[in-house]
Amino acid sequence: MSRRRALGAVLTDIRPLRESPAFRRLWFGQTISQLGQQMSVIAVAYQVYVLTESSFSVGLVGLCGLLPLVLGGLYGGALVDAFDRRLVSLWSALGLWACSGVLVLQAWADVESVGLLYGVVAVQAALFAVNNPARSAMLPRLVSAPLLPAANALSMASFNLGFTIGPLLGGVIIGWHGVEAAYTFDVITFTAALYAVVRLPSMPPAQSSGRAPGLRSVVEGLHFLKNAPNLRMTFIIDLCAMVLAQPRALFPALALTVFAGSASTLGLLQAAPAIGSLIAFAVSGWISRIHRHGVAIVIAVVAYGASVLMVGVGALSFSGGLWLAVAFLAGSGAADMISAAYRSTMLQTAAPDELRGRLQGVFIVVVAGGPRLGDFVIGLLSALTNEEWAMVIGGTLCVVGVLTATVLQRRFLTYDARTPTP
Repeated sequence: MSRRRALGAVLTDIRPLRESPAFRRLWFGQTISQLGQQMSVIAVAYQVYVLTESSFSVGLVGLCGLLPLVLGGLYGGALVDAFDRRLVSLWSALGLWACSGVLVLQAWADVESVGLLYGVVAVQAALFAVNNPARSAMLPRLVSAPLLPAANALSMASFNLGFTIGPLLGGVIIGWHGVEAAYTFDVITFTAALYAVVRLPSMPPAQSSGRAPGLRSVVEGLHFLKNAPNLRMTFIIDLCAMVLAQPRALFPALALTVFAGSASTLGLLQAAPAIGSLIAFAVSGWISRIHRHGVAIVIAVVAYGASVLMVGVGALSFSGGLWLAVAFLAGSGAADMISAAYRSTMLQTAAPDELRGRLQGVFIVVVAGGPRLGDFVIGLLSALTNEEWAMVIGGTLCVVGVLTATVLQRRFLTYDARTPTP
């Protein structure tokens, strides 16, 4: 019995899946659809690099989605607080499905237009910025507050399972039948996410001002954040990681030149952070018992930056150090999973329900917009130096940024989940 209790304290907490059928359907649907979505992500990066032979051009993929993501996230959050969250999620998901269809058509028609790819990515970013806050704002209605850290860990695992298998499978499928096969797979698997949302119950906002969402509604959410130092710090710390030390735009060049590999090597590098995240998730039974979320977030993001730094150091120091790079990228993914689980929980418990959609909109601007800006920053660093030094510089800046922010806002380290304060 003691051994079983010890294992239960370490292994994944799956109680949210057992206790909430709606969350279970949403989780399985999202997990399946993530496989295809991540195959599309790697296909777009691969297609852009093949057409341009430029890491800077791959970095521009992220930059093209940045402004639509910011606008979509801020306004989408206002929509989530004004209308039924299930319907907002459903309509935005249908839009994303249509974008996947455009990628299929351009690939099979052999259009070879980088501009078209950039345009589709921009529309996808705007729709994603509406869809994600809607799903996140629904979570506290689907599971009880004590299970939110475990539910967020499960959600991160869902994404990262897609990040792991999707790129690996995507690399194989691209090598077998080109990017068109990868895009087609995305369209097929996306139906699982649509089905899960259709089965959800209606979720109108708990309170509503009664007016249509607009600039004033968006400003209300930002004003609340101005007076919420703990929530604001979660955004600042994540931006240090995602803007300064996001290496994914370098993966095509690392795979095809530094490591002299192929599309399968690219899939391995793309999947490595998610593999680390899944390993961390497998032993995340302890995550609901940690109450000092601020301390946990700082430690996790410092570890993330240090891992990215070491990928660059290893590539500079060792000839053909592919597996060393994979190991450190896995470490960065493990750290990011822990940070994301606690940041999501803080936002869901410390923010009032009537503002939760708008704050989730800001959250998605940071967690999804930050990496897009980070793609541009790391691509620019690599153009000024090379891929290896770009990761060394980016990882160092991340660690310095997190420690500086923590010194300026020491109260963040005292945050206790048992008495959540924004």
